[in-house]
Amino acid sequence: MTPATEDLLGTIGIWLLVAGGLAIVVELALVAILGLALGRRARALSERIESERSQIRADVERLRQAIQEMKVLWRPYRRVLRWLRHPLVIALLGSYRRRMAAR
Repeated sequence: MTPATEDLLGTIGIWLLVAGGLAIVVELALVAILGLALGRRARALSERIESERSQIRADVERLRQAIQEMKVLWRPYRRVLRWLRHPLVIALLGSYRRRMAAR
């Protein structure tokens, strides 16, 4: 190899090194920009999830209160409902229904 060829190859190598360094810097900048955008979206999503979670908690609490109120309202009828759910009462009502259907 001649000294001119070695100098040319050395110059090409240096420029390739500079181009590679610039490519890495550009890729790092793109990753940083996309990472920041992704971070913002993730924060917005977590805030939205937290607000939805608080709404769900409030709805569950309202449902619990409604169930408790329903239990209090049905308390006077509890004995009647227990009697109506008894198998013999169900059979008797079925018998009456069949008699009425036969008429």
